[in-house]
Amino acid sequence: MNTLQLSIVHRLPQRYRWLAGFAGSRVEPIPQNGQSAENCLVGLKLLSDNSEAAWPTMQKLSLALRDIEVDSSIVECEGEPCLFVNRQDELAATCRLKNFGVAIAESFSSTNPF
Repeated sequence: MNTLQLSIVHRLPQRYRWLAGFAGSRVEPIPQNGQSAENCLVGLKLLSDNSEAAWPTMQKLSLALRDIEVDSSIVECEGEPCLFVNRQDELAATCRLKNFGVAIAESFSSTNPF
């Protein structure tokens, strides 16, 4: 099995949807009060490489997801390549990427009782 060690991705904080007329190529954030859960996308951004190597790395991640039949698209978002998957496929996608050697950076809130 191929691995992408030292690749780190994190989940973009907003949910997205395909921009009307641009499915598969452009996304837009879903307003927080939006009700559209069925067409919701989750974006993953590469943290470990901000260079030109980011595009080929994201392509390899997309191929890893294709192996388990999870649809994904690489779309430029905020000037960087991001991997978008359907919200219902997020768990399968992150599990596959972890098994492929990719670290998933998780955000957390600090409620330190000490």
